[in-house]
Amino acid sequence: MATDEWTRWLLTRRDGGNAELRAQHATELDVFRDEVLDRALLGPADTVLDVGCGTGLIAFGALERLGPGGHVIFSDVSEAGLEVCRARAGDDRRCSFVHAPAEDLAAVPDSSVDVVTTRSVLIYCDRKADAFREFFRVLRPGGRLSIFEPINRFLLEHAADSLFGLRDAEVGDLLAKVVAVYRDGARRGENPMTDFDERDLLRWAAEAGFDGIEVDYRAQLDVPAEPIGDWAARKDVAPNPLAPTYGEAIDMVLTQEERVRLDTRMTALAETGTPTRRTLATAYLRALHP
Repeated sequence: MATDEWTRWLLTRRDGGNAELRAQHATELDVFRDEVLDRALLGPADTVLDVGCGTGLIAFGALERLGPGGHVIFSDVSEAGLEVCRARAGDDRRCSFVHAPAEDLAAVPDSSVDVVTTRSVLIYCDRKADAFREFFRVLRPGGRLSIFEPINRFLLEHAADSLFGLRDAEVGDLLAKVVAVYRDGARRGENPMTDFDERDLLRWAAEAGFDGIEVDYRAQLDVPAEPIGDWAARKDVAPNPLAPTYGEAIDMVLTQEERVRLDTRMTALAETGTPTRRTLATAYLRALHP
């Protein structure tokens, strides 16, 4: 099967192929899926358009909630991701597939769906306001929009100098060099992943014409999280589809001597069960097409 940066990340680079990290991600993803679908208030015969479906987290979750008269349109910019979804859907006639970016859903007719869902899609869109206008266009009157987005601007402002929340004195200088690889590529105003916050989501929804807009926002600052775990496996993880893995970033900026020093210290921290620390913000938005 052909693949691309988006699908490679979803299938392998998000967890480095490590079973423990994959299980951690799966637990978090299940929460995101259920929160998005709960807010969508699905009816058994609804037509759902899942924009940026990836490998089908939200879309297949929606299928489980729909009846035999329901329908899910899997939409994604990645043809490889759609191939994964097609294979998983098999002969389920409640599924159809559209190869399209969120900002241009021309293949979906006006007023043709009951629900639009997304999860972590707008962070990759340069024209987010256009995406909201497309969501509004394809929804029928009375239709619902339910989306989830990480608010990475918060991370950039509050944890720009921290890798995994660690500020270890022995290797702080090395961690700072690695963090700079990600920070320098994510400055506010230069990257769609960090050029918005929850207030922008609300504004774009209102400007597109939506009513009954609700934003549920949550932020965490330096909250203890899972232990470092297998350091070799964690180095194979990329924080997003467009970023290098941590190991690749380390190779980019550290000398051989520095890499050995960092590996030695991080392995020791992993063996003692040192926790990571989590700083992040998330937003769920739901809205109605009047």
